[in-house]
Amino acid sequence: MNDLPVECPRCAFDTITRLATSSVPGVWDVLQCGRCLYTWRTTEPARRTRRDAYPEAFKLTESDIENAIKVPEVPPLIGRS
Repeated sequence: MNDLPVECPRCAFDTITRLATSSVPGVWDVLQCGRCLYTWRTTEPARRTRRDAYPEAFKLTESDIENAIKVPEVPPLIGRS
């Protein structure tokens, strides 16, 4: 599993990082896109790991990412009394 995919399945960005590797060599890797932060394990089905098989409804463009609404921060937990 030395070869990383050439593009992100979700946004087609070309910078993919290996986050983790299985303790048994060659079994799986966990990969992450450098733009949309999509993360997947190499053992997942093609609809999660390959751009051509990724569901159209969930594909993102650079514009989609730049224009996405900001997710509000999670407020601090309120202590129990």
